[in-house]
Amino acid sequence: LTEVYSSSPALGRYFRSAQVISFSNESSTVIYQLVFSVPPSAEGFMENSMHPDFIRNILRQNIYDED
Repeated sequence: LTEVYSSSPALGRYFRSAQVISFSNESSTVIYQLVFSVPPSAEGFMENSMHPDFIRNILRQNIYDED
């Protein structure tokens, strides 16, 4: 995750860290926390670039690009 988000053209400059919070072998579930440094005065930044779907799609695109 660190490599994916730190190299992202859209979010790389804002990305600070990724940490696994919880991991389950039984259900193959990982809960992680992403930390971004958000610009204080960027209008619409939180609604667009920090929208969970946008962040999730960056990871999806990276997975698709590797195939």
